[in-house]
Amino acid sequence: MKAVVFHAVGDIRLEEVDEPIIQAPTDAIVRLTASAICGTDLHFIRGSCPDMQPGTILGHEGVGIIEALGEDVRNLKVGDRVVIPSTIACGNCAYCRAGYYAQCDAANPHGKQAGTAFFGGPRATGPFHGLQAEKARIPYAHIGLVKIPEAISDNQAITLSDIFPTAWFGAKMAQVKDGDSVAVFGCGPVGLFAILSAKLQGAGRVFAIDGLKDRLARAQALGAECIDFEQEDPVQTLSRLTDGIGPDRAIDAVGIDANHPHPGASANTRSWQPGDSPAQVLQWAVESLAKAGTLSIIGVYPALFEQFPIGAAMNKNLTVNMGNCHHRKYIPKLIELTLSGRVDPATVLTHCEPLEDALAAFTAFDQHRRGWVKVKLQP
Repeated sequence: MKAVVFHAVGDIRLEEVDEPIIQAPTDAIVRLTASAICGTDLHFIRGSCPDMQPGTILGHEGVGIIEALGEDVRNLKVGDRVVIPSTIACGNCAYCRAGYYAQCDAANPHGKQAGTAFFGGPRATGPFHGLQAEKARIPYAHIGLVKIPEAISDNQAITLSDIFPTAWFGAKMAQVKDGDSVAVFGCGPVGLFAILSAKLQGAGRVFAIDGLKDRLARAQALGAECIDFEQEDPVQTLSRLTDGIGPDRAIDAVGIDANHPHPGASANTRSWQPGDSPAQVLQWAVESLAKAGTLSIIGVYPALFEQFPIGAAMNKNLTVNMGNCHHRKYIPKLIELTLSGRVDPATVLTHCEPLEDALAAFTAFDQHRRGWVKVKLQP
């Protein structure tokens, strides 16, 4: 089968690989009908999140049809159409039972202290082969697959695998309440969903900060008040627009590459290195937040990143929440929101490309070409 395979920093290839097989009684084999390119994939390709293992299939977003099931998967059947949560969880351990699926004790083969396991990631996350392929093996399929109704299209469902749940989680961690003002840093796909999520959770005002005009236009269409950091200082502007108080909540929807713009960049670009200065977005968020505000970090940072403006945050009595999304916890609710018509998540998709054109799509997405916000890959 065809798959997008990581070989080295700046070196990904579309190539033929072996089809997956059932390895455990709780496994499933899913034939992918949709996958996607995520900004997190770019962190791996650029090298800003290191220790990717050569030969790993990329991708952690997927929708498909079940082709085979292990004997202990009792809640699904062959032929079911499913969305695949990006993070992998067993459903049995104390963390899973408490809803902390991203911190499952069993899924990560490196042990209980290893942290999140997810598809298509570096060695520390498994590694598990990803979903930018024609088929994939899904561990713990009884909890790791969510059946989706026919009324939900693949274009809607692919956003439910990662970006919409991550943004919803980000707004939850920001502790958004009715009437709050919320600053969302980054208007990529997760940032756009963070704007939408903050509004759905009661925000009175949402500010969107980015440097790309096409993404800011999309944010404005969602009702956000937009700030172009290429044209004005976002900290000063947020202060002015809030009468010197600052927003109550901030969501970092960018991560480690926030201080490394990539106009004209390619997948061969190596970004952050140990010893680099803190990502710009963290500085902006801490400086701009109101006293006793909340910062939610859903952008990806590598384990070696150890710098944060903690003194400024401490002196403002800020609350900081961060982490990987517990996708399985939020997907059922977001399915219901989609079915109710309150939101159409497919509107964030800008491109649908065949898997055969994945490498060209990666380049366009990495270069932030105008209009390239979220890319669905179709095997």
